[in-house]
Amino acid sequence: MESVNEEKDLGVIISEDLKWIKQCSAAVSKANKILGMIKRSFSVRSREIVIPLYKSLVRPHLEYCTQIWNPHYIKDIKLIEGVQRRATKLV
Repeated sequence: MESVNEEKDLGVIISEDLKWIKQCSAAVSKANKILGMIKRSFSVRSREIVIPLYKSLVRPHLEYCTQIWNPHYIKDIKLIEGVQRRATKLV
């Protein structure tokens, strides 16, 4: 059998030491890409437009399987809060 450092199963990245750093980074990366797309695509960024876009396009990436990979390290929490801060600045 082959030994691996991490495995992706059902969209969740599991490392051999059971730390969720890669999963958190991947979720934040996807969310930031979508926020950038929203920023480039919509010239009018009123509250009525950005909030539904954030809730429907960005938040699902941050919340997918959080029951499993619940971020409890401060650096992971700060990464996710950075995405939320960036979304707030769009309004």
